[in-house]
Amino acid sequence: MKLSLFSLFSLFASVAVAAPAVPGWRFDLKAERSGIVALEAIVVSPTLVVFFDRASDDPLQINNHSAWGALWNLETSTVRPLDVLTNSFCASGALLSNGTMASVGGDPRGFPGNPDIEPGLQGLRIFEPCASPTGDGCTLFEDPQTLHLLESRWYPSSIRIFDGSLLIVGGTHVNENFYNLHPANSFEFFPRKEDTPRPSAFLERSLPANLFPRIFALPDGKVFMVAGNQSIIYDIEANTERILPDLPNNVHVTNPIDGSAILLPLSPPDFVPEVLVCGGTQTDPINPLLLSSQTPATTQCSRITLTEEGIAKGWEVEHMLEPRTMPELVHVPNGQVLIANGARSGFAAIKQVQDPIGNSNSDHAVLVPSLYTPDAPLGLRISNAGMPSSGIARVYHSSITLTPQGNFLVAGSNPNANTTVGPGIKFPSEFRVQTLDPPFMFVERPKILNTPEKLAFNKSFTVPISIPLTLARPGAKVQVSLMDLGFSSHAFHSSARLVFMDATISQNRKSLTFTTPPNGRVFPPGPATIFLTIDDVTSEGAWVMMGSGNSPPTLE
Repeated sequence: MKLSLFSLFSLFASVAVAAPAVPGWRFDLKAERSGIVALEAIVVSPTLVVFFDRASDDPLQINNHSAWGALWNLETSTVRPLDVLTNSFCASGALLSNGTMASVGGDPRGFPGNPDIEPGLQGLRIFEPCASPTGDGCTLFEDPQTLHLLESRWYPSSIRIFDGSLLIVGGTHVNENFYNLHPANSFEFFPRKEDTPRPSAFLERSLPANLFPRIFALPDGKVFMVAGNQSIIYDIEANTERILPDLPNNVHVTNPIDGSAILLPLSPPDFVPEVLVCGGTQTDPINPLLLSSQTPATTQCSRITLTEEGIAKGWEVEHMLEPRTMPELVHVPNGQVLIANGARSGFAAIKQVQDPIGNSNSDHAVLVPSLYTPDAPLGLRISNAGMPSSGIARVYHSSITLTPQGNFLVAGSNPNANTTVGPGIKFPSEFRVQTLDPPFMFVERPKILNTPEKLAFNKSFTVPISIPLTLARPGAKVQVSLMDLGFSSHAFHSSARLVFMDATISQNRKSLTFTTPPNGRVFPPGPATIFLTIDDVTSEGAWVMMGSGNSPPTLE
């Protein structure tokens, strides 16, 4: 049979049309809603995420009142309420070395119609490790009379440090309207190590826009901090600070002038720390009445290497594709950073600046995320090619977190004083939940078949894996990441951490051998998730305990 040139062209065209499309990033809207505004989110097990909101009038009910805590099931995309005693609004939190989640600080106010709410300023909310995949029987523990912070703290930050305990930084003593005029310029620890908080000259200098300081545990045990436009390295053991260069161009990045920040991935053998700070606004903290919902945010990202040479060089500036206030930076297991959420103009807080949009101090929501590639050349690191639009504004009081499944859970947004919904409201209280699914979610993925429950530091482990034939090529890029999935609140993912581990795959492609970090300074002891990535196709995460699992403090 002879085929004409036209027939051949038609045949090839039909084959091309029939070829499967290359999968891309996708937003997936879940059928069930969160029931509370998920303004704080933390993964507490392979299947569960804890959400917190303010004590308010959210639709999810428990014990005949509105809930302000909830458990989101990652397997079923369903929610169940958690009974919370103190007001967790604008709190912080992290996982401890024994796997316990601690939520710290909160709001002093109650809510009409619910007389059982207790003030949250010194709140400590404890969620013990939950063995049930569905959260059955898993509850919060609170005892405000005997278990509380040393100092009142609304809008604090907290991170797990080298001994598995929490360092708690900053906040305010009262329910502020905008700036921090009644500051908690101090540090403390949980579990408590000292009888009084440690005063902080850095927090004093960075007033009045220094709420939710951006803080990171460095691989030598010290802590890097950004507040306002200032930065330091704090030595916990010596109780001293080293002043670092200010952020360039007078860009401020902490609440209510919110940018975001992240500790870039740490790699062996030297685990050199670099910090990336993106977004915020190029402004002095001036009278809020001189600011507006239309004040442009900045496109600026600033990056610094925390070595002697890097500090002397100072901040390196690059730019996002659009201005963003209140973005959030989140690790991707392959070492990239997701830039998501936020708005092109305005500020955090509620109806305190000129031209509010309803109650929102911000406007022009950014709906399309970007990816930041740390090892790409300067100027070519940020791209949104192939990234979808969420279709849902995620501005003030939104959250996002990487999940053990490898995708991102996106929820919340509420620049309002309580539950505000209805027609004509541009930025309502948002109860819709989405996942942002990377392309590897739609192809065959490598699998980590089994891991020890606990991993000692500075040891090699061999675990069984399976690898699809599509990823079995010689010379494939293999990455094994050890991750703390962090605590999402107010445009900051506290405690988020990615440490790459040296790793090899056996010749028969059935086992993976990796070497854990040398000590608890490189990766603070506590829960971790291991991901195997081959040529940018990532496995589901393996939930492990990095270290002994002992209660803090534990030096490992």
